[in-house]
Amino acid sequence: MNERRPEGLARCAVRAAALVWRSAPLHVLGYLAVTLVGAATPIAVAWLTRAVLDGIAQRQTGALLALAVTIAVVTTAAAAASHAGQYLRAEVDRRAALRGKDELFAALSRFTGLSRFESPAFLDRLRLAQQSASNPGRLVDTALSAARSIVTVAGFVASLALVNAAFTALVVLSALPALLIELRLSRQRAAMLWRIGPAERREMFYANLMSTADAAKEIRLFDLGAFLRLRMLAELRTANTARRRLDRRELLIQASLAGSSAIVAGGGLVWAIAAAGQGRLSVGDVAMFVAAIAGVQAALTGTVSAGVMAYEHLLTFHHHLTIVDDEPDLPAPDHPRALPPLRRGIELRDVWFRYGDDHPWILRGVDLFIAHGQTVALVGRNGAGKSTLVKLLCRFYDPTRGAIVWDGVDIRQVPPETLRARLGAVFQDFVAYELTAADNIAVGDLPAADDPARLERAAREAGVHEAVAALPYGYRTMLSRGFDPEEEGESGVLLSGGQWQRLALARAFLRRDRDLMILDEPSAGLDPEAEYEVHAQLARLRSGRTSVVISHRLGAVRDADRIVVLADGVVAEAGTHAALLAEGGTYAQLFTRQATGYRDTTEPTAASR
Repeated sequence: MNERRPEGLARCAVRAAALVWRSAPLHVLGYLAVTLVGAATPIAVAWLTRAVLDGIAQRQTGALLALAVTIAVVTTAAAAASHAGQYLRAEVDRRAALRGKDELFAALSRFTGLSRFESPAFLDRLRLAQQSASNPGRLVDTALSAARSIVTVAGFVASLALVNAAFTALVVLSALPALLIELRLSRQRAAMLWRIGPAERREMFYANLMSTADAAKEIRLFDLGAFLRLRMLAELRTANTARRRLDRRELLIQASLAGSSAIVAGGGLVWAIAAAGQGRLSVGDVAMFVAAIAGVQAALTGTVSAGVMAYEHLLTFHHHLTIVDDEPDLPAPDHPRALPPLRRGIELRDVWFRYGDDHPWILRGVDLFIAHGQTVALVGRNGAGKSTLVKLLCRFYDPTRGAIVWDGVDIRQVPPETLRARLGAVFQDFVAYELTAADNIAVGDLPAADDPARLERAAREAGVHEAVAALPYGYRTMLSRGFDPEEEGESGVLLSGGQWQRLALARAFLRRDRDLMILDEPSAGLDPEAEYEVHAQLARLRSGRTSVVISHRLGAVRDADRIVVLADGVVAEAGTHAALLAEGGTYAQLFTRQATGYRDTTEPTAASR
């Protein structure tokens, strides 16, 4: 990965530091100050301890009281700085996480299409980026920890050099292999986290599946608990195996490094004791030497550890930057054009589409005209390309070849948000938001959230007002069992599938004035009577408006101005219901098969007469 290169790491470090600084500049300065105090404290205490021991040995009782007071002041200041540092670090983390998440999800909002969110590789990167966005302040924390350790090392090295310069060089050089080895292990750990990303995401999928209400009925009815649990554990074992392999390697290497450090420290201690026995070192010198060796090794270990942690955070932060800096998935027009009110119609000109170069063609040269004020119904077998065509009309994707033209304007020359502001839609896979009933309707047109009359009107038109009004708290009832309502004493409720469908329809009725209405299986999940009522309401909504309707229930689209049959990615037939029946083609066959299911084809027998 390119983020391993020095210039890539430097860029990540600069961006991370800038993010944290913008989030909490004063807190960062305060954290830096208490960090320096914490770094200088061990050195000061070591020198003061040396002076105390030498004073005791030389019976300089007059200076001991002042030294004792000084040690007390230094240690008290260090303790206060430590507590202040904990608070400042937590506050920097909180503020930086807030800005980091805002930056990341603002970038996600700039991806106006769907291609990113249908890419497993992007979803893995997004998971790592979310982890990084949750704690960007840790980069500054590890950097300051490394700085603190460096200051401590410098102070102790200078102190140790006063006793034995050669031994000081040996102690410092012994830490260099540890640094190089730890950096290599850090790269391996980052690569391992990327490799096990799919397994961890699948594990989370199985865990969420078993712990949410959406799948609870089927899991219990089909006794899928053990099956899904074993699948989850298999993915977890896969991830754990990779982690365990690296952890064992780290254990062996770090044990070897600790052993070598112990040998160096032990050799130095033997020399210091021998030198003291020969009168070349005082008692204070020996204490200083022992403290310096321990301090240098501990500080070097801390420096290496902090450096490695910072390196790992930078590698993870790279995923954050990759998403934040990524180009929009749909190209922005160089010279955006205004989108005129729809007066003539929308034309698909030789539209080809596939989801990737290694994927099959979904649409193969579709030519289609959606006339202004008319309803066009798209029908066909599963996989014929109906939903893909709707995605192109909403500009969630751009055609691989060909063009979609709105009254003479190629929709690629119009910003996606401008186009979508002119659309209303109900999708088959609509979202059941765990919000209040009012919010679930208002998401169709957010300004309506402050207009209860509009919400109620849309709910009435969708046939769901009575059900919502009968809820414990009416339109402000929380439609969730997973989140507590905001007001104490309230309780959330769950709607039936049909009621959720009608709420989704109410969102569409909020956008009744849009140029194009898209209805993708708008009556799925409704009983026959409710389906009839909804389609009657939708017929009134569509009257005089341009609309595209997708439905597998052909009886629901027979009144469309034009019915288009898609097959193998092309327009196989087009015409009115009566004309297509007269042709006896694919539409006639599909309609006849469905109609047969509603007829009683059995004749009463003689015995029953």
